[in-house]
Amino acid sequence: MQDPLVGTWELNPGKSEFGANHRPSAGTMVFELDAEGHYLMKAEGKKANGEKVAERPQRFIPDGKEHPIPDCPGLKAVANRPDPNTIQVEARREDESVAGGGTYVVSADGQSLTATNFGYDSQLRQFKQRTVWDRK
Repeated sequence: MQDPLVGTWELNPGKSEFGANHRPSAGTMVFELDAEGHYLMKAEGKKANGEKVAERPQRFIPDGKEHPIPDCPGLKAVANRPDPNTIQVEARREDESVAGGGTYVVSADGQSLTATNFGYDSQLRQFKQRTVWDRK
């Protein structure tokens, strides 16, 4: 059976709730699974003004253990898989406080994914958003 998270997802802006400073007009997110069971998530899109953006690829290792986040000194990622359709991720600081995180849930029919994310952007602005993605 194929993993329900794996695949290409297209942002559905009409069903999404964005933070004040984060209002994309389009986006694509890809989840891949490697032989070790680790996820690689890549995302790109367009800002409301049409400018293209790409997120740093993220690796999720859903074993409940802390793993260093490359290029982010002092941050560690912890990912869990509470059920086959869900992955939960937190970025933690050295003092164990949470810097950000996300929950990715695939619908029962496998055709949509809801991502709830919170944290700080590259300009240190706090955000929280819920985005809905349709399977391509």
